[in-house]
Amino acid sequence: MEVETQEKALRRGWTTGACATAATKAALTALVTGAFPDPVEIILPKGQRVSFALALEERGDGYARAGVIKDAGDDPDVTHGAMIIATVRRRERGVVFRAGEGVGTVTKPGLPIAVGEAAINPVPRAMMEAVVAEFGGGAEIEISVPNGKELALKTWNGRLGIVGGLSILGTTGIVNPFSCAAWIASIHRGIDVARACGFSHVAGCTGSTSEGAVQAHYGLPDEAMLDMGDFAGGVLKYLRVHPVPRVTIGGGFGKMVKLAQGHMDLHSRRSQVDFAWLAERVPEVVRARIASANTALEVLEIAGNGLAQRVADEALVTVHSILKGASAADVMIVDRGGKIIAHGR
Repeated sequence: MEVETQEKALRRGWTTGACATAATKAALTALVTGAFPDPVEIILPKGQRVSFALALEERGDGYARAGVIKDAGDDPDVTHGAMIIATVRRRERGVVFRAGEGVGTVTKPGLPIAVGEAAINPVPRAMMEAVVAEFGGGAEIEISVPNGKELALKTWNGRLGIVGGLSILGTTGIVNPFSCAAWIASIHRGIDVARACGFSHVAGCTGSTSEGAVQAHYGLPDEAMLDMGDFAGGVLKYLRVHPVPRVTIGGGFGKMVKLAQGHMDLHSRRSQVDFAWLAERVPEVVRARIASANTALEVLEIAGNGLAQRVADEALVTVHSILKGASAADVMIVDRGGKIIAHGR
């Protein structure tokens, strides 16, 4: 499958949930029939039939184990190339999920999986339960990912209270290259966890520098720091419906200019700094220089932190327009050295 872009055709890939389901079906088939199907075919949540090659086949006393190498296509997914392994044992009835090596366990409330359970999300669970139903009876399914604990350090699982490894994710079974959906879903889960933990203040920042400055300024715990990135709308729209008493939005000057202009997606491919808009907010003596500037940093060097403060104030207006009173809010602008240069409040 391919997704067309202006630059090239990008390959779609498969979620960890789809790979876990394929491995589960292969292992369960081997338990029942004595042979591993290779490739193994599964049905995705929207009805597509897809096949996976097996990278591991093993049978033992009362169990079977199969592994699938995850192909994330052209998406920069940390689990691309990881082996997703399912170890299956038969039960008389019901399906029990276990976290094997490299798969995390939920330790905090607010996620769609109960505390103490393996971090296998509801849709992958439903896919594997459907596979078990095909054969009748029940099963114990242990999912493991060699090196998953190390890979999880590159994710935000720790902040979500998922310890010991990765989450088994996916709602469609398909990874769309550079998709916003997974990131925004992670933001939403972060807010859910913060609410469940009773936090009264959360912060969403565009990068590590602004995050460090905001966190230090307020003394917020890691769990209160949302992985916002460029998705200001993903934070603010969810908070409007699932409020926390206070939210701080932090970022560099250029990103906050876009927010002040009303953009909800701050990525350079999807929104641009409007230099004419900035020129309207500076003294006339430098207006022409601002309008012809090449970068937001150049504008800041010309106009100084007075303009940064005005941008922060107008960005806060945008924030309030989305929150609609659901949460109190403030906006911080942080320079590249980590110094707070403007604070809209």
